[in-house]
Amino acid sequence: MKRLSWLLLGSLCGMIPSLSSAETLPLFDAHLHYSHDAVIQVPPAQAAALLRKAGLKKALISSSDDDGTQKIYEQAPDIVVPALRPYRRRGEISTWMHDPTVIDYVEARLAKYKYKALGEFHAYGADIETPVLQRMIALAKQHDLLLHAHSDADAINRIFKTFPQARVLWAHSGFDRPDEIRATLRKHKNLWSDLAFRNDQASNGKVPAEWRAAFTEFPDRFMVGTDTFAPERWYYIADHAEYTRGWLKDLPADIAKKIAYENAQAMLVQSNEK
Repeated sequence: MKRLSWLLLGSLCGMIPSLSSAETLPLFDAHLHYSHDAVIQVPPAQAAALLRKAGLKKALISSSDDDGTQKIYEQAPDIVVPALRPYRRRGEISTWMHDPTVIDYVEARLAKYKYKALGEFHAYGADIETPVLQRMIALAKQHDLLLHAHSDADAINRIFKTFPQARVLWAHSGFDRPDEIRATLRKHKNLWSDLAFRNDQASNGKVPAEWRAAFTEFPDRFMVGTDTFAPERWYYIADHAEYTRGWLKDLPADIAKKIAYENAQAMLVQSNEK
């Protein structure tokens, strides 16, 4: 009888989720780059292995130039979600919005490959009014693509003024304070925020009150990101994933799952035409 009791207890325990399940929480990393210098330093097969080591379910990846994205996609099509960055080289970050040949490049890549997003691109304030940015927004509408914008709140507002039905992922949440991010999210129902390089979102595995309030008010609008802006950052992807899972454990399980991967998945399947 005692043996039977222990067997029943063991069976019941097997039905209870492991306390360590949060440590293996799948992640959708919504902010990665695999640019030309990363391709040289971290070859595609190695880069794909690093994504798998980190336990990433999906990863939104762009590059300067776009060849890096195509190479990593070939190695890990089950993980990589391709995004088209308008930069042909790193030095175009501050000049691309004034260069009409960028549009020729973007249109040629869109005709050749499939993407889920345009960006990450850098644009601030009145940059959105330039003909290049206006054409980029039109292309997002035409091809039903997400816009991944490294921008200030002014630029975000201008994007939605141009295209009210746009879907916009706000890179780094604009590096604004949580209360400022919340104010902008209230204005635009199709705006999401990635948390790349927001190291103030958690300290010692604890989520600060101001960030907890933001996640609670907008549980469907935040997602994680690593931002491999330099080749060396690729070696940090697994460590960042571990760090992310650590602070997500300090949130209610349903919100943690949303931020970890569900929000990014939902964002990408929505349509600009809705």
